Amino acid sequence: MPDAVVIGAGPNGLVAANLLADAGWSVEVLEEQSEPGGAVRHDRGVHPDYVSDLFSSFYPLAAASPVLAGLHLEREGLRWSHAPYVLAHPLTDGSCALLGRDLDDTAAALSEFSPADGDAWRELHRIWARLGPDIVEALFTPFPPVRAGARLAVRLRGAGGLRLARSLVLPVRRLGEEEFEGQGGRLLLAGNALHADLAPEAAGSGGFGWLMSMLGQTYGFPVPAGGAGALTRALVRRLEKRGGVVRCGERVSQVVVRGGRAVGVRTAAGEAVAANRAVLADVSVPMLYGALVDEAHLPAQLLADLRRFQWDFATFKVDWALDGPVPWTAERAASAGTVHLADGVDELTRFAAQIAMHQVPDRPFAIFGQMTTADPTRSPLGTESAWAYTHVPQRITGDAGDDGLTGAWDRREQEAMADRVEAQVERFAPGFRALVRARRILAPPTMESMNANLRGGAINGGTTAMHQQLVFRPVPGSGRPETPVKGLFLASAGAHPGGGVHGAPGANAARAALHGRLPTGLTRIQRVLTRRDRKGERTAT
Repeated sequence: MPDAVVIGAGPNGLVAANLLADAGWSVEVLEEQSEPGGAVRHDRGVHPDYVSDLFSSFYPLAAASPVLAGLHLEREGLRWSHAPYVLAHPLTDGSCALLGRDLDDTAAALSEFSPADGDAWRELHRIWARLGPDIVEALFTPFPPVRAGARLAVRLRGAGGLRLARSLVLPVRRLGEEEFEGQGGRLLLAGNALHADLAPEAAGSGGFGWLMSMLGQTYGFPVPAGGAGALTRALVRRLEKRGGVVRCGERVSQVVVRGGRAVGVRTAAGEAVAANRAVLADVSVPMLYGALVDEAHLPAQLLADLRRFQWDFATFKVDWALDGPVPWTAERAASAGTVHLADGVDELTRFAAQIAMHQVPDRPFAIFGQMTTADPTRSPLGTESAWAYTHVPQRITGDAGDDGLTGAWDRREQEAMADRVEAQVERFAPGFRALVRARRILAPPTMESMNANLRGGAINGGTTAMHQQLVFRPVPGSGRPETPVKGLFLASAGAHPGGGVHGAPGANAARAALHGRLPTGLTRIQRVLTRRDRKGERTAT
C-alpha cells in the first residue's frame, strides 16, 4: 500500500505528492478526469492549429512561489514565456494604462495620465521592494507564518507601520484615489483586484490589487511555453521519476475512516486504496466535508460553519482562434499578454454591483488573454490564440442586459453571453469579430463538469474576501491543512492561502502530513481493509 493517497491531480495535489516523494514516501494520486492538471491544462479544441488553455493561463504567483522554485521544474522541461508587456488597461478614448516588468515603462505610461503618477507608482514599488520578499514567504508558508510574520512586522514599522497597514486594508477605489491623480494607476490596482472576487469597494481589495500589481511588476505574468499543461507535465514527470503514481479516470467517492483516522479511500468503482500514513485531498471544502467524509466523523460546529461557506464568483469564459492580431484602438494594448476591459473604475463598480444583486452584468468586465503575444508557439504566425473570461453570479435572479439570461446556461444563453463578451471586446477593438475563425464557450456548468473543484465556475476555491481568509479559511478557527480527521489533510485552494497556481496549499498539507505520526496498530487495520477489498468484500465506513 502507498504511504499516502492524494485525491486530485491538480497543481496542489501534484505539488503535495512531489514533496512527499522527496521525503521518501510512496505516493498514489487518484484523479477523476481522464488527464491530470485540474485547472492547469490546454488542448487544441478550438481549432487544430491553435493551442488554447482550458482554464488558467498566466501565472505570476507561480513565478513568485518559493514552493515551485524549490521543485526545479525547468529540469523537467518547463520554460516560461513573457509578452513584451505584462498588462494593459485601455479606455475607449484610446488612452491606455500599461504595466511592464521594467519600472520605468510603467511609470512613464502612468505619467501620461497625470505627471505625478509615475512617481506615485515608484513609491508603491519602493514599499514592495522593502516588504515583498517577506510578504511572499508569509503567503506561501503554513498559517500562522511565525518567522516571516515576525520579520514582516519589523519591516512594516520601518515602512510606515499602522499607516501602511491602513492602506492595505482600504478598498481599492479609495487606495487608488489616495495614491493617484489620474485614472491609470487606479485602473491597474482595481483591475487586478477583480482577478479575484473583490469589488472596488470591498475592504482589503486595495492590498490585493497592490499585491497582484507588484507581482506583475516584479515577475511578470508568465505562461508555460507550449500551453498551460506544460506545467502539469513537468510536475507529473518529476513525481514519476521518484516512484509516484498518477491514476486518471479514478473518482474517489469516500474517505475511509477507522478509529477517527483516515486509513484510505474508496473509488466510485468500489476499489479500496489504503494509505499507510496519510490522505491528502486536493478537492473543494464542501466536497471533502459534504461528500467524501461521513458527517459522523465531523464536529457539529464545522458542519454548521460550512453552511456559511461562500464561493467566489462564477466564471464564464470564451476561447477564440483569431485570423490576426486584435485591432485595439489603444495600440499599446497589442503588446500586453493580459488586457483588462472596462471603461474606468466606475464601470468596474457597476459590474461588481450587478453581480452583488445577482444580475448578469450587461457590460461584463473582461480579462482578455493574448496567448500568442505571450508565447509565439500557440498559433500560426500572424494569428492570435485568445480568450476572455468574466464573472457572473453564482445564483442569478435577473439579467441587467436584454437577453433574459436566467443562469440555465442552455445553448441559447451560452451564445447570448458569449456575444455579450465579444461586444465588450469590440468596444475597445472595433473589427475584432471579423477576425474570429472559431470560438469555444465554457459556461459555469461546463467548467464544473471538466473539474469538480470549479463549483459553478468558481476558480478560487471560495471567496477571497477578508471574512474567508487566513484564520477564517475555510471556516473560522482553521487556517491550516489539518482536518478534524487524523491523517487527513486539506490540500486544495480551499485552504490557506487560497486560489492561484502557486502550490502552497499542497505544500502545506505535505509538510503537515510529514510531521504527523502513525499510531500503533493502524497498519494492521489497513492490511485487513486491503485484504477484504481483494476478496471483493465491502467494508462500511
